[in-house]
Amino acid sequence: MTFTDMLRAATAQHNSLLCVGLDPEPSRFPGAWQGDASKIFDFCAAIVDATADIAQSFKPQIAYFAAHRAEDQLEKLMVHMRRVAPNVPVILDAKRGDIGSTAEQYAKEAFERYQADCVTLSPFMGFDSVLPYLKYEGKGAYLLCRTSNPGGDDLQSQRLASVDGQPLLYEHIARLAQGPWNVNGQLGLVVGATYPAEIARVRDIAPTLPLLIPGVGAQGGDAHATVQAGLTAQGLISVNSSRAILYASNGADFADAARREALKTRDVLNASMA
Repeated sequence: MTFTDMLRAATAQHNSLLCVGLDPEPSRFPGAWQGDASKIFDFCAAIVDATADIAQSFKPQIAYFAAHRAEDQLEKLMVHMRRVAPNVPVILDAKRGDIGSTAEQYAKEAFERYQADCVTLSPFMGFDSVLPYLKYEGKGAYLLCRTSNPGGDDLQSQRLASVDGQPLLYEHIARLAQGPWNVNGQLGLVVGATYPAEIARVRDIAPTLPLLIPGVGAQGGDAHATVQAGLTAQGLISVNSSRAILYASNGADFADAARREALKTRDVLNASMA
C-alpha cells in the first residue's frame, strides 16, 4: 500500500483524524523515569500501545531522539509500531531540506534505516532537494507550507513578484505540490491549525493533497475550524497533537491518561465534521 492508501484506510478503520506526535522530553517523564533518557523507548512505546486503536497516524519527531543519542531507541520504536499497529502509518518528522546528493542520504535514513512511511521536508531549496524522497515507491512526503509558528510569516506570507498573480510564498508551494512536483502522487502539505483561513486557502489550491496539521492541543489551534477548513471528500487531513497527549499525566497512570486525552481529541475532531 502507498502512504496515502494507508492513511485513508487507518482513517476509516479507527474513525480518526488524529495524528499522535511522539516528542519525548525526559524531563517530563513520570515518576522514577524523570530525566532518564534511556527510558525514551519505554515511554513512547507505552503511548503507542495506549493509542494504537485510536490514532490515524504516529509522528515521531527525530530531534527529540537525536538530542539524547537515542536514535537506536527510535529504530526500536519504529519496529514496535510496526508490530502493534501495522495499519497505522508512521510519519518521520525530520523537516529535512538539502541538495540532491545529501537528500539521497536523508531519504535512505528515513525510508531504509527507520522504515518510515512518510517524512516531513522543507521545500525551500527547490525540487531537486525533494525528488530523492519521491523515488521511493509509495512513500509519502509532507512539504512545509504554512507552518503554525508565528515566525512563519517572515517568509511564507511574502508575495512573489516574479510569478503571475503575485501569490504568497505558501500559496506557490501548494500549487507546486498539487501540480508538477507531485511525481509519485504521494506529496502532502504541512499547514498549522493556528491559521484556519490559510488552511482553507491551501485546500482551495490543493484539493486532493493530504494535509498534516499541527497546532491543536498545547499550541491552542481551534479543532472545529481546522476540520471545517481542511477536510473534504477528496482531501484527507491528519491533525497532530503531541504534548497534550504525551503529558496528560506525570504519574504512573500516564499511558491511561494519554489514551483518555487521545480519545477526547479524536471525538472533538469527529464532532467538528458535522
